[in-house]
Amino acid sequence: MSLKPVKEIEGVLLVDKPKGITSHDVVYRLRRKLQIQRIGHAGTLDPMATGLLIMLIGKATRISQYLISVDKVYEGEATLGSTTNSQDAEGEVMETRPVPPLTEAQILETMKTFLGDQYQTPPMFSAIKIGGVPLYKMARQGEVVEREPRFIRVSAFELQSLALPKLTFRLDCTKGTYVRTIAHDLGAKLGCCAHLSALRRTGSGKFKIDQCTTLDAIQEMSLSDIEKLLIPVREAAPSVAL
Repeated sequence: MSLKPVKEIEGVLLVDKPKGITSHDVVYRLRRKLQIQRIGHAGTLDPMATGLLIMLIGKATRISQYLISVDKVYEGEATLGSTTNSQDAEGEVMETRPVPPLTEAQILETMKTFLGDQYQTPPMFSAIKIGGVPLYKMARQGEVVEREPRFIRVSAFELQSLALPKLTFRLDCTKGTYVRTIAHDLGAKLGCCAHLSALRRTGSGKFKIDQCTTLDAIQEMSLSDIEKLLIPVREAAPSVAL
């Protein structure tokens, strides 16, 4: 008598990533929970960032490139007056400057200069590899190497609140955009330097943050309840044939 084959779980799982862990940490925890090795994600989030992380379960890993290539939406906080070597709050402070009494109008005018097509130089603290070595490893050793600028598009950069030295914003952009670099460059244009102090991804293509389930909640669920959360591949990427 032949054994009935075990059904392989597959689909897209939308996770609200908590602060303080890597995207790979989420993969590791889901592998342990689901007892399946074939799990990936469509676009990483830095440890300090929270929000929408698209997890690909089973055969859904085949649509990774399709889901990575879509536009992203972020909500973030920039702190003016100091810059760090990583351009975010996790780095070492490299420079401080007094924050002038900037008006909302001045900041809005400066933010407008980031709209449209442009080339952005990736930060040294990034996973981009040069000669097979990730840039962040070079940066930790104090090395600075030339990086090739990358094409990006910013379709919206909106000020949400202002309480100097902090401001919050919403950013709509193409894949591969470094939000911390935009925060850093905004500070430079305002003449007082800045770094990214908080970040949350709220959208990726057609997926939104309110569709997500927290990682803690998922780890408490039964496997059958988790399976109910999975978005079928044909719905997540209808134009991609597997």
